[in-house]
Amino acid sequence: MTVKAREQKSRLDPEPMPRRDFLGLSAIWAMGAALFFSLLGMLRLPKAAVLSSPSKKFRITLPKALAAGEAYVPPGRAVAVFRDDAGVHAISTTCTHLGCIVKPTTEGFECPCHGSLFAADGSVTRGPAPRSLDWLKVQGSGDAWIVDEESRVPPGTREQA
Repeated sequence: MTVKAREQKSRLDPEPMPRRDFLGLSAIWAMGAALFFSLLGMLRLPKAAVLSSPSKKFRITLPKALAAGEAYVPPGRAVAVFRDDAGVHAISTTCTHLGCIVKPTTEGFECPCHGSLFAADGSVTRGPAPRSLDWLKVQGSGDAWIVDEESRVPPGTREQA
């Protein structure tokens, strides 16, 4: 085989792509990819990206064995519900200092974060909490009650049992 035969191109060899054609095809592929990903993003739009939270108004059933003055804390709620001779009342268990969840004790409530102490009626007995715990609105009768975490009532307000 001679040198001249090697220099000849085969009819099967592809034609070299001009630079302008390459840039045009690259632009078309980039546009197609952008269109594909934008359509993919639009498919996600109907699904809300917000997590649902529990309602601030909720039903509870007080246990029959709940002693007078004993706190009942519904699971997953920051509320303590009490039943006594005067009626039923609810006190928020969110500390008024920095929002920690206070724990019921035999004397009242204790904040595990910064040591605030509250009496059984929610009043501050030792700081740093600046004010007493909030009393919440309670409605119902018998053992079925509705507690509204958004409605504050004056301390001492009870619903007749």
